[in-house]
Amino acid sequence: MKLTRIIARSVCALSLFMPIYAQSGVYEDILSAANQKDTNSVVGLLRRGMDVNTADAEGNTLLMISAREANLDLIRFLLDNRVNTQHRNRYGDTALMLASLLGHNDVVRLLLERKVEINHGGWNAFHYAVFEGHSEIVALMIGAGADVNMKAPNGQTPLMLASKRGHIQVVRLLVGANADAGVIDPEEGTARNMARKEGHTEITTFLEKAEGG
Repeated sequence: MKLTRIIARSVCALSLFMPIYAQSGVYEDILSAANQKDTNSVVGLLRRGMDVNTADAEGNTLLMISAREANLDLIRFLLDNRVNTQHRNRYGDTALMLASLLGHNDVVRLLLERKVEINHGGWNAFHYAVFEGHSEIVALMIGAGADVNMKAPNGQTPLMLASKRGHIQVVRLLVGANADAGVIDPEEGTARNMARKEGHTEITTFLEKAEGG
């Protein structure tokens, strides 16, 4: 009788740990499926109770992974199920920031259609798009209300970032959206000064005309 009780307690204790191991396996499965763009498997696991905001060890949520991998179907599902669009990974990036950095135009368009925030503090998706010269994304964000004069954490405006990097199309878009070409960086001067220093003649000439000489 005593042995029976001991066995029963052991079985009960083991059963308490089994869900933990099972959950750990499901956690790995859903992240693996997201990285492999296996939308059906991810959706199936979410419908079985997994958290829509599940994240990997670096803080990349399912939305961030699907944005990085340009998985539009999964992004739509996550957005329809109230995913946190402003979650940041350990590097401070959001899903919109990753899509902008990588130049995933369709992903950015979808996120903007769902009113994902652009003008938050720190580095943001608009800064990333400008820095990388993704002119179509820059245009989309301007249309969605991006602040064309919002300074990045290094104190430079989007126009300065584009001018230094030599992105003439982005410079044209920013000036066309009334970006202030007269803002002065204490160390490097105006956007035009930066373009001249980097040898970007076309941008320098364009900004001279934009500033009226």
